[in-house]
Amino acid sequence: MTSSRRRFGLPVLLGPSVAALLLAAAGCSATDEAPSITVPTPSAQAAAYCRALHKELPGTVAGLDRGDTAPESELTAAWGDGEIVLRCGVPRPVKMDDPDSKAVDADGVEWMLEQSDDGAPRFTTTFRKAYVEVSLSPSYTHDVSPLAAFARPVAGTVPPSL
Repeated sequence: MTSSRRRFGLPVLLGPSVAALLLAAAGCSATDEAPSITVPTPSAQAAAYCRALHKELPGTVAGLDRGDTAPESELTAAWGDGEIVLRCGVPRPVKMDDPDSKAVDADGVEWMLEQSDDGAPRFTTTFRKAYVEVSLSPSYTHDVSPLAAFARPVAGTVPPSL
């Protein structure tokens, strides 16, 4: 019987130096890099709100530390290895025109829900002078609690559009 390691062309036994090399390479995986995020191109007014929001964003959300994004921008932020991604100044989602779209209130800030094919939720603020989008990994399919961490910063920096 052929072992699964042989089917992929790896020897059955690895020497200590080869094993150490593989472990070192695994430590330099893509998860050590900042998540790549498309930076929005908002109006000058919306960008000013977004820069103010950027300064107020929390260092930790849902137990995940805030990290760098690529490219660096005051319009984007990420927590964990991209499990939570915020973009400020995104265009108004077309889905907001759908009367059947779903929304959630997180401590006084309204968010419209869009679900991707893999179940990952994406929320966009409604009734604000700049649209703030928060994308969550599929592990948050039924958990909107990370939105509460953004309520105070959004409410304090991005005025309502009413």
